[in-house]
Amino acid sequence: MIKHALAVLLALAFFGWFVASGQWNAVGKALVSISPSALLPAVLGFAASYLLRALRVWDEFRHDGKGRFGACLRIVLIHNALVNIVPFRAGEAAFPILIRRIFGTPLHRALASLFWFRLQDAFVVLALAIMLWPGLPTVLRLLGVASIVAVALTLPFWARRRRGRHDGSRWRARFDLMRDAFAESASHARFSWLWTIANWAVKLAAQAWLLSFLTAAGFAVGAAGALGAELASILPVQGIAGFGTYEAGAAAAMLPFGIDLEVGLRAALLVHLFAIALACSAALLAWLSQAVLTARTNNQTPMGIGK
Repeated sequence: MIKHALAVLLALAFFGWFVASGQWNAVGKALVSISPSALLPAVLGFAASYLLRALRVWDEFRHDGKGRFGACLRIVLIHNALVNIVPFRAGEAAFPILIRRIFGTPLHRALASLFWFRLQDAFVVLALAIMLWPGLPTVLRLLGVASIVAVALTLPFWARRRRGRHDGSRWRARFDLMRDAFAESASHARFSWLWTIANWAVKLAAQAWLLSFLTAAGFAVGAAGALGAELASILPVQGIAGFGTYEAGAAAAMLPFGIDLEVGLRAALLVHLFAIALACSAALLAWLSQAVLTARTNNQTPMGIGK
């Protein structure tokens, strides 16, 4: 309850500051200034990110999904939209529910896969942050990245390690079940790390492109802002739908490059709204496509069959 209350206060404080300081006029002018030539690469970048995430899900559940890439893409699009708009990360629950409903995968297996996906995301973002952090000595960069790689490679071996007899408690049995599912998930996908790294490279590049355009700065400055925004999502307390923390993380990361705080916050808010609008639009298209396919299937079913 305390975390939820802080999340609400963060979001309200952010929007309250924007309204009180008259920032909405500046946001509107910046929005009008975005040309189609600047918007198109960002749209294509986010679209490529959706496809790469769908490939990761398809690779992970290729035996359950039996090559149904379209179903994996719909799962990713709906899950992504709910994560963006539902408060307190409650939208994450959509992933295991959709996987179980569409593919018939056991819930604990889907939960373990989601956990492994999020761990991979965190490892990749942290490694990128260490590599790109300004002023960090090369030795510390190498040590930091090597430590992350070591932990990422060790976790699957730990999950697969033989275990002794447990005490027979219900909680220990559930833990062992999740651990087995995690071990299966961590070793099941053939190219999971490839999809994860490619996804984050494309996603960060799309956000960096927009941030660099909106701040009239170089791509490196936009990349710093995009990375700062994603790192803010790791914080234990988040604003509602990420509002406030996303913008603060991006603006703070661009401060060392001479971008004013207000300019950084305005640019980050526009990128955040763009990402949410694109996620919701993509999820709507996914839902409509499924509705059309279902209608066609029902129309083609002979009378008396499937009743």
